[in-house]
Amino acid sequence: MENKKSKQNIKNIALCGVMIALGTVLSLIKPYEPPLGGGVTILSMVPIAFLSCMLGLKWGFGAAFAYALVQLFISFGEVMSWGLTPTAVVATFVFDYILAYLVLGICGIFRKKGVWGIVAGVALGTFLRFVCHFGTGVFIFDIWCEWDSVWLYSLLYNGGYMLPEIVLTTVGTALLCKSKAIKKLVLS
Repeated sequence: MENKKSKQNIKNIALCGVMIALGTVLSLIKPYEPPLGGGVTILSMVPIAFLSCMLGLKWGFGAAFAYALVQLFISFGEVMSWGLTPTAVVATFVFDYILAYLVLGICGIFRKKGVWGIVAGVALGTFLRFVCHFGTGVFIFDIWCEWDSVWLYSLLYNGGYMLPEIVLTTVGTALLCKSKAIKKLVLS
């Protein structure tokens, strides 16, 4: 029994590695990228969402955490070039990267409800990612925001790329789940 569980864990780790790599490659394809980070990607969150649905929340959160670290590593130089205070840098790393990508692990929460449960979980996970970016934006944009409301600025800035990202990811998930092969893979 122990050997079977060990083999399954090795398969899960390998699958996580492949899906994190796929999500990372997709995250580099940005048809729209605003000047202070973020961007609309081509379904970059779907591999992490599918992991959470396929393997459960524990594996989903583990893979999402690893994905968060990869995203942070990729963006480290860019974030450091923004001229943030040390406190704002730490807040950005923790809330705009670690927490914002970690919440994608929740995408599998409704996986036992079938395709619509998966789609609802993906919508929830991507919305929670937006909430993290919005909250961080309120904190860091306050440094240079000339608007009367940093809350509105953060909502418009982060909503400007996260709303299309949420829609693309949710619709993309629904369309991918129409495929018998994907549906079998994700729901089994």
